[in-house]
Amino acid sequence: MKQSNELVEKTAVELRELIGTQAISPVELMQACIERIEAVNPYVNAVTATDFERSLEQARVAERAVLAGEPLGLLHGLPVGIKDLENTEGLLTTYGSPLFKNNVPAQDNALVARLRSAGGIVTAKTNVPEMGAGANTRNAVWGATGNPFNPRLNAGGSSGGSAAALATDMLPVCSGSDTGGSLRIPAAKCGVVGLRPSPGLVPSERRLLGWTPISVVGPMGRTVADTCLQLQATAGLHISDPLSYPIAANTFARLPEIDLGTLRVGYTEDFGCCEVDNEIREVFRRKIKALSGQFKCCEPVQFQLGDAHRCFDVLRAESFVAGLRDAYRENPDSLGPNPRANYELGVRMSLEDCAWGAAEQTRIYRQFQSVFDQYDLILSPTTPVSPFPWIEPHLAAVNGVALDNYYRWLSLTYVVTLATNPAISLPCGLDHRNMPFGLQIIAPFRRDLELLACASQIEKATLNDPQLQRPRPDLIELVSLAVDLKSIVTAPPSGSADGIQVLTGTSSV
Repeated sequence: MKQSNELVEKTAVELRELIGTQAISPVELMQACIERIEAVNPYVNAVTATDFERSLEQARVAERAVLAGEPLGLLHGLPVGIKDLENTEGLLTTYGSPLFKNNVPAQDNALVARLRSAGGIVTAKTNVPEMGAGANTRNAVWGATGNPFNPRLNAGGSSGGSAAALATDMLPVCSGSDTGGSLRIPAAKCGVVGLRPSPGLVPSERRLLGWTPISVVGPMGRTVADTCLQLQATAGLHISDPLSYPIAANTFARLPEIDLGTLRVGYTEDFGCCEVDNEIREVFRRKIKALSGQFKCCEPVQFQLGDAHRCFDVLRAESFVAGLRDAYRENPDSLGPNPRANYELGVRMSLEDCAWGAAEQTRIYRQFQSVFDQYDLILSPTTPVSPFPWIEPHLAAVNGVALDNYYRWLSLTYVVTLATNPAISLPCGLDHRNMPFGLQIIAPFRRDLELLACASQIEKATLNDPQLQRPRPDLIELVSLAVDLKSIVTAPPSGSADGIQVLTGTSSV
């Protein structure tokens, strides 16, 4: 019998192998994950609704299948956390909104159904900002998610609950999604891996504007291999998503061997248009200096991305108008400040704005692709600042320069969203404040497999380098720093932006 703390700290790939060889039982693993959630979650508030009783029963079914020698799925017996934007049959799905605080879907959406079909056991939901709006995971239903390295700081978003649950070894598999950086930013801030795949590679049934490429669903993991495991289980054509497309069987089951010494690498601190903290710039320069010897060449690259910020404003607002129209018309005050701001921005726009935004995205896409005539990969920081306190709704300024809206600080990732290239955030040591630093790696158009292969080789090259290796949170220190972040939701206190009031002591919603 493995000690539970040893068991939950193993990667998803290792755990799946151990289940397949009968070295551990799915029941043993599920019990260990539940114990870890109960012990650690009060201090980070990453996990929201849980389904422990049903999960244990499904683990017993998974155990019987192993003992009977039945064919096993890619994720057989692995506990799975589902981002609370995805519908889960029989399990509370709130989207972080009081409007849906009692919503229990009758069926899974396409992503969740694929995870279950691959043998994953949906164990819990993971926290999000309201309606996924923003990169600080806090809402008036579940409260705030704290960073595993310092729970007074934010975990990023909108997949912040998934990233924090992975970093603290509560769950070996967690789902995510990404519009402006919602897979990459929390991965960077929590020290895990987040992949924004090419649009359509992983089908998204909940995207109302099915033909727009800016919103995707995708995998997170503690390692690149864990990320590939989830990707292999979920990728491929699905009739609900018009951008989805078929892929060859086992495409991501084995990554091609890549010699880093053959790669031409370009790097940028800011894509020529993003505000980045001066200290983060210096941290990034040190990381690049330490990595550059691995590549054939590693040199700065210039971008001319036009009015990328306004372009993202338009495309993002279109999605929010589509998703929130009915709720806003019925009662605007039912929406928190971030979703409401996005909706109101959108309804003020004209058809001319929308046409301009689509054309500008096309120009950005074409300019971005031209850079890959010279380079195999582009590197950048994932986020422009070290994690800030979650009590601050969003970042207001960088280097004293005021940002003109609550999501402008996501620009290092959303400019890549506009280009539609696959991108991954890879843990790359610590920053100047001893918090996780994420390296954003971007590959040519639809070259997801090559991106993952390169990221895997960089991960291996940095595995034993204290300056570049994946950092791990100290859970003893975490407990000493934290009060219980599970919040009691009350009427908005004076000065509160969204009705979140966190009280000391243990509490639950």
